[in-house]
Amino acid sequence: MSELEKYFADAFRHLGGNRGVPEIDVRFYPYAGLRHTIRLRSGKVYVRLSDLCKSAPPDVVRSLAWILVARLLGKKIPTIHDRVYRDYSLAPEVMRSSDLARRGRGRKMISSAQGEFYDLDRMFAKLNRRYFDSGLERPTITWSQRRTRSILGHHDHIYDSITISKTLDSEEVPEWFVEYILYHEMLHIKHPARLINGRRYYHTSAFRLDERRFQYYGQAQKWLERLARQRRVPRARAA
Repeated sequence: MSELEKYFADAFRHLGGNRGVPEIDVRFYPYAGLRHTIRLRSGKVYVRLSDLCKSAPPDVVRSLAWILVARLLGKKIPTIHDRVYRDYSLAPEVMRSSDLARRGRGRKMISSAQGEFYDLDRMFAKLNRRYFDSGLERPTITWSQRRTRSILGHHDHIYDSITISKTLDSEEVPEWFVEYILYHEMLHIKHPARLINGRRYYHTSAFRLDERRFQYYGQAQKWLERLARQRRVPRARAA
């Protein structure tokens, strides 16, 4: 058993109760960023760790093993291991390596800003004039490839892009709601994520204050609540 596999076996012994330690296969994989996976197949556990962690200190790898095993078993992640790995992943040099890996290995699916009902480029220009004094540089703006319902919008600083869910390109969705989702993502450009006490915050108080400036903010919140209820029974958030 390799040193890597021993970390995972130890985590299974402590978190698995009477389950016993399964056969474990741990390898590094060139993911596009700091991503890791753990899967159970036919009684064997397969772990793929980002190759960005090849040079990580032993205590970090051990903590990562506990985190992944806890997730697989549906257990609470021990606070100490969560903190050790989070401190490592948020270190400037690690974040920089992760960003470079995403840019170099990943790819962004871009379709078009022109939808069947709404033109996102035109919306961006309108919102930029009204709320940002035309001060935002226009990123790549696109409708999503699929009709996603869980995430209605996403700003990706690595690819300098904003993606809006194709679900909203519908005559049943008010234009002001689509504008709100796009406006929310534009605020992520104005208010980049901040590190506070070892955690990355995307929606700071300044972000939330600006968000409330949107003309139809109240109505937009009610629409979000309505969409959330529709997903829960039985089947949004703006990122």
